[in-house]
Amino acid sequence: MNSALTARPETEGNAEQLADEKASGAMKHALDVYFSADVETDGPIPGPFSILSLALVFAGTFDGVRFAAPQDYHQNFYRELRPISNDFQLEALRVNGLDRDRLLVEGERPEAAMREAAQWIGGIVGQGKPILVAYPLSFDWSWLYWYFTKFSAQGSPFNHSLCFDIKTAFAVKAGVPISEAGKSKLLPSLRPQSRHTHHALDDAIEQAEIFARVFQWEGNRGRSPQAQT
Repeated sequence: MNSALTARPETEGNAEQLADEKASGAMKHALDVYFSADVETDGPIPGPFSILSLALVFAGTFDGVRFAAPQDYHQNFYRELRPISNDFQLEALRVNGLDRDRLLVEGERPEAAMREAAQWIGGIVGQGKPILVAYPLSFDWSWLYWYFTKFSAQGSPFNHSLCFDIKTAFAVKAGVPISEAGKSKLLPSLRPQSRHTHHALDDAIEQAEIFARVFQWEGNRGRSPQAQT
């Protein structure tokens, strides 16, 4: 049979579908490489206040089809940093338990810590793209983006937007508002084995476990928000 007779006519709809298929095929060559991040600080915002400790944990990869979680979370990066200002909040120090006076003497200079963090990330991602993961994203992202931009000559390895908010992913999959999507609302099957201790490495590992469970969870199928008319 003449192939011209059996080919799909390139209507506007088919043309869009073909474009989507081509784009999907191209996207399969990309690889997201996820890093769970946690920072412990001496205040609410970077600049006036300081990161006292930071942790990054390799949390898996996704090529557009298959998510691969690591067998363990031994690929990680942890540093305690020298404060960059004289300002701090006692409540923040009570929460994380870090000795700020000790870090003023023994903490690593931020320039060295952020350079080493960027190099460690680069050694893992290969040809992939590093994606920062947190629950919620906003706090850790704002601190790390500021510190990488301020103290690393290469800037942020996560650029200005390579990030994934676990809280939003859970809210969408669970069909709940963001305001009801805190960690305390996680289903038992999504909760981590690790404890939340306010030690940056412990908390980054805990977060990586939640991330893998939420990412692979199918969610509440068939449940969608009702639009108001």
